[in-house]
Amino acid sequence: MRLPIHDVLEPLTAALATGNTAVLAAPPGAGKTTVVPLVLLDAPWRGDGRILLLEPRRLAARAAAERMAATLGEAPGGRVGYRTRLQSRIGPATRIEVITEGVFTRMILDDPSLEGVAAVLFDEFHERSLDADLGLAFALESQAALRDDLRLMVMSATLDVEAVASLLDRPPVIAAEGRMYPVKTRYLGRDPAERLEVAVVRAIQTALAADTGSLLVFLPGQSEIHRVARLLAERLRDPAVDIAPLYGALDKAEQDRALEPAPPGRRKVVLATSVAETSLTIEGVRVVIDSGLSRVPRFEPASGLTRLATVRVSRSSAEQRRGRAGRTEPGVCYRLWDEEQTRGLIGHQPPEIVDSDLTGLALDLARWGSASAEGLALLDPPPRGAFAEARAALTRLGALDGEGRLTPHGRKLAELPLGPRLGHLVLTAAAEGDALTGARIAALLSEPGLGGTATDLSERLTALERDRSPRARDALKLADRWARLAGGGTGGAADPGALIAAAFPERVARARGRPGEVLLASGRGAFLESTDLLARVPWLAVAELSGGETGDRIRLAAPLDPAVLMDRAEVEDRLVRTPGGRLELRRQRRVGALVLEETVVGPPDRAQVTAALRGEVGRDGLKGLRWGQRAAGLRARLAFLAALDEGWPEVSDAGLLKAREVWLWPLLESVQALDAITDAALEQGLRALVPWDRVRDLDRLAPARLETPLGSAAIDYAAEGGPRVDIRVQELFGVTVHPTVGGGRTPLTLALLSPARRPIQLTKDLPGFWRGSWKEVRAEMRGRYPRHPWPENPAEAKATTRAKPRGS
Repeated sequence: MRLPIHDVLEPLTAALATGNTAVLAAPPGAGKTTVVPLVLLDAPWRGDGRILLLEPRRLAARAAAERMAATLGEAPGGRVGYRTRLQSRIGPATRIEVITEGVFTRMILDDPSLEGVAAVLFDEFHERSLDADLGLAFALESQAALRDDLRLMVMSATLDVEAVASLLDRPPVIAAEGRMYPVKTRYLGRDPAERLEVAVVRAIQTALAADTGSLLVFLPGQSEIHRVARLLAERLRDPAVDIAPLYGALDKAEQDRALEPAPPGRRKVVLATSVAETSLTIEGVRVVIDSGLSRVPRFEPASGLTRLATVRVSRSSAEQRRGRAGRTEPGVCYRLWDEEQTRGLIGHQPPEIVDSDLTGLALDLARWGSASAEGLALLDPPPRGAFAEARAALTRLGALDGEGRLTPHGRKLAELPLGPRLGHLVLTAAAEGDALTGARIAALLSEPGLGGTATDLSERLTALERDRSPRARDALKLADRWARLAGGGTGGAADPGALIAAAFPERVARARGRPGEVLLASGRGAFLESTDLLARVPWLAVAELSGGETGDRIRLAAPLDPAVLMDRAEVEDRLVRTPGGRLELRRQRRVGALVLEETVVGPPDRAQVTAALRGEVGRDGLKGLRWGQRAAGLRARLAFLAALDEGWPEVSDAGLLKAREVWLWPLLESVQALDAITDAALEQGLRALVPWDRVRDLDRLAPARLETPLGSAAIDYAAEGGPRVDIRVQELFGVTVHPTVGGGRTPLTLALLSPARRPIQLTKDLPGFWRGSWKEVRAEMRGRYPRHPWPENPAEAKATTRAKPRGS
């Protein structure tokens, strides 16, 4: 079968024959995934080197390998094989390896020269996973320093070609036309109060009655898939329709059942997550039903938790889903939203590097020899705050030393094919002679759905050991390999609760209130069902949490003996005000927000008060300070100047904390609490940060007030859109030059007000306003405020705040 990709194979192979980098933009259905690697097998530059094809998901990797192997008349493991974390079908003759992006990151860290590899193809790069971004950056460095013969190609369906081409130093860009049959789009809308599964099943029934062919239904996650499947089984009356779930955690046989075409005379309803958006063609599908939702991970640095958030799909994802209906014949796409809502969808989901847990990235960079991501070829740099917190977390785990270098423990972590926290868990278990228990816990936490749904971790471990499904067997084999890599035995008896607490100290929980309610070390509350046996356990180590409407729900946990926390607890002196009003110094052993032990030291002296206040700042930042109008105003002025010129103090929370010894420590010497520092004192403290040779420039470049013909008006430097003044328009009569700050570089935003101080107009060009829209404003204002002057030429009028005398 001739596919659109065949039309661009000649320029594509020519680009890789004469250079070592290329970009291929090809829409879904063009054939890039399964055609290009096979064509490159015959390239002279390949020699006997392997071609690595990177896929974002295991399901896509396996499906692509099986499709290419079938094209060659072989089974996977011959010339074409695949490798994922759980499975490997690679043989001595394999020359095309389809691997997941995470596997590639491990490969290049183990061997930066990629010996024996001729080319690396980054497929579906538009999904912008953290592993894909980092893998490409590492590959480009390897190509530049070690392997100028290594071919790199970025392939994508919906790619920002200009940005990627710039990142790769302007390689040839080859674009293939798509081959998509016409797809009709039908908008069904959806009542937000209606349960999703009810709306989806109704849409499925509508489509089954109105259209032919099999259906592909996009749902946000596994739980929704199971609910829709149950409801559909109850309501479906046609015995010739099969229901087939499709998500990454399914066993291979069930995934194959969803991917195979329906038998003759039957139809299929495939209930899928976003795993089916790209890379996979499901034969026989000509109807798509899109719920408009997807589930994405969102990391919260403050709590150390990654939550799965249900969000509206992006426009690009919605188009990808719609296109699945037109892969093999004309199709139909039903959307469970109103047509006008499509315009409100974001263009693309943010790349994973922007809002994910960066501890793995920081560890990989440390192993690569980089203390930061600066200088790496990344489309989006990691957020500084999140990256700094990731390095701090690695330091707490003992992976980095005080100077940010890998410790021996960190090197062991980096060599394990696990995230840093789970790797730390396995190594902690290995140190107790029971690496296997730690590795099996890591398998449960990294492979959703294994071991059932029990809340108690020990029950899940028992269920996993008894599970005879292929997926469970693969997971247990993988755990065995992790345990061997960790170097631990099976003779010990590691405590699961203690292992979880070592890896996730912020998830240690103490019971409070009603049965099932707990306080986490992170300071957040969480709960489990009051009927759960763990609901009456005083201390827990929480392995999994999920966010819900009523709070964070504990999905997996283990009982914990708080005695194991004592060695790693922090000892702090805290000031406490007794009910009688006295200040009392208490010494606490704490894990985050949880107090393990507390003793009364006694009434504090001045030095102890100051030390305790400094400790509060070190622990909680600037939250305890009460910023008044004067201090907040000066801080905003300094922030404006810092953005304008070098040499001004950095007054963000991070900047102020870094300079706290200069401006804040002196203020602590005479107060009993942070909130007792006055607004005037905070303002003076901030002034101490201004270099002596810049003191005069502060009022010249960023004056606190705007001088007007009638006096002055306050300038709000924190306003959205830049420095702003809210002022009645009559006070500016006679002003012919628009006021500025920053030495004339920044025009003020003037919020012009009526005599009743209601908004009239925003402008950064007052003379232009007088000449232009003033005429319309004047006509409206004269009717609303007839006793106030509204001259035809306000530029020549006299400023005033008074109304005209009655009768004039």
